[in-house]
Amino acid sequence: MSKTTPICALLSAACLATGCGPKMLVPPRLDLEPFPNVGLATFSIENAKGDLNEMATQQFLSELFNAQPDVRVIELGPMERLVEEAGRDRPDRDVLRRIAAEYDVPVIFTGHMKVSNVTPEASLYRFPNVSAVVSVQLTVRMLETESGATLWSNSVRATEGVGELGVAGGEIVFSAQDPNEAYGHLVEHLVAEVTKDLRPTYR
Repeated sequence: MSKTTPICALLSAACLATGCGPKMLVPPRLDLEPFPNVGLATFSIENAKGDLNEMATQQFLSELFNAQPDVRVIELGPMERLVEEAGRDRPDRDVLRRIAAEYDVPVIFTGHMKVSNVTPEASLYRFPNVSAVVSVQLTVRMLETESGATLWSNSVRATEGVGELGVAGGEIVFSAQDPNEAYGHLVEHLVAEVTKDLRPTYR
């Protein structure tokens, strides 16, 4: 009859405490499998112009495919254009139903970026492109197109240094020749945080 040595017992206890046993794959909190198609509107941006919101939209799409490869995504373009085409002044239920009928999407993702607390290293009015520290809040929602109800929402904020900012008409402009180099890390961080519910996890 074999006996368990104290060292083996300690190793077993440590293994249990640290969770080194087999782990289970847990489905994402926001599972898109029930939907045949999902729509994605280009994210909007507040207090700034340029390509930051389009870059974030494409990064969100990439993260979505990485997390749930089988999802079918229809890119809808800017929500402002969809609202205008429907003859409305905001994305109400009638606009969402029109989108559902035209694109066959039971749900759509919308996103909004708010830029604030811009601290440039030099005067934006004297120099064409400068580095600055900015705060950006990204809010993403999943809306049901039939009812207009919000089925899911998440919001994150990050403050980081970015490059090649300009100013036009009193507004900050994100228009770097190399957006990935200038503010790619900021976008990646925001989108990675906001899409956590889309990814499966191991427990």
